[in-house]
Amino acid sequence: METLSTGVAGPIGRIVLDNPEKLNPLSTTCLEELTETATWFDDNDEIKVVVISGAGRAFTAGADLSVFTDESDAARGSADAGRRMAEAIEAMNAVTIAAVHGHCIGGGCVLVTACDLRVAAESARFSIPEVDLGIPLAWGGIPRLVREVGPAVTRDLVLSCRPFSPHEAKAWGLVNRVVPDDELESAVAELASLLAAKSSYALGSTLQAVDAAAEAMVPTGGAWNDADSLMTALHDPESRAVARRYLEQRGR
Repeated sequence: METLSTGVAGPIGRIVLDNPEKLNPLSTTCLEELTETATWFDDNDEIKVVVISGAGRAFTAGADLSVFTDESDAARGSADAGRRMAEAIEAMNAVTIAAVHGHCIGGGCVLVTACDLRVAAESARFSIPEVDLGIPLAWGGIPRLVREVGPAVTRDLVLSCRPFSPHEAKAWGLVNRVVPDDELESAVAELASLLAAKSSYALGSTLQAVDAAAEAMVPTGGAWNDADSLMTALHDPESRAVARRYLEQRGR
């Protein structure tokens, strides 16, 4: 793996976004490796829990910004890789726990919503800046956010692009717990151990029931079209101008 590190300790697996110098961007390679790793864990019946975290100062800085200035087929491929990643993580047999610290931006929020449980450090800072970049939130992010936090909060976060705190995220239901930074690792380890002691059948049956109910309420099946919506935005002059201003303001 180029962008991830993984590990297994008994029934508990770990996936670490591991490009800390760049704040663990969700490049196309990273998205494809996440999908591949999810499949690998699914082939191991002994794994009951998988923890997903980020190395260094952040969970993830989100999608590679170069995608937002690329009008080629590579941009569409990246958008569809994000959809496949979210679907693969969401469909994992193991209970997935997102351990979030530092920045969790854009596609990182989609990755978090694809996990079953989410624990955030007090340092975590969330934002969904896609509209400021002149593009719609892709990867099936809209339906996943709607079913986790509701339509009103989704509109606020996605349209305003404003940063929000882990305590706001907990109040809305986007994260389950907020803990001090120095307790994140131990809190997640305790939760993972608690779950790993339970019956695989009971865990799996519960996940399937909850996922089926969530999909019935807010389907994600239409996310296949997200890549086409992204390509439309990349060829829209006003959207491109908005993206250039956003990137220039941030020295990109």
